[in-house]
Amino acid sequence: MTDHHPPPTGPPPTARQQRYLRQLAMQRGVSFVPPRTSFEASRVIDQLERRAPEPAADRRSEIRAVQDDMARHRGDDARAIEGLDTTGYGSSATWKRGQS
Repeated sequence: MTDHHPPPTGPPPTARQQRYLRQLAMQRGVSFVPPRTSFEASRVIDQLERRAPEPAADRRSEIRAVQDDMARHRGDDARAIEGLDTTGYGSSATWKRGQS
């Protein structure tokens, strides 16, 4: 069987690269897949540096909206309630069958 994800070649990203990536991603309003090598980290840093930063007001507004939603439990309807909707624990958990 073919390995679609070959092992990384090269040293892992440095702590400094990882911190800078998180900072850039937050400023740009994007997420990223954590790089496996220092070379990959440098490439992602270059891409994010070329991208325009998201306005600070937009970031603050989005953070406040998420905090408000969490405080008011909005979106909780999509949450599965253990014991009511599921049975078991971890990888052995299964959905309960509806009463017919």
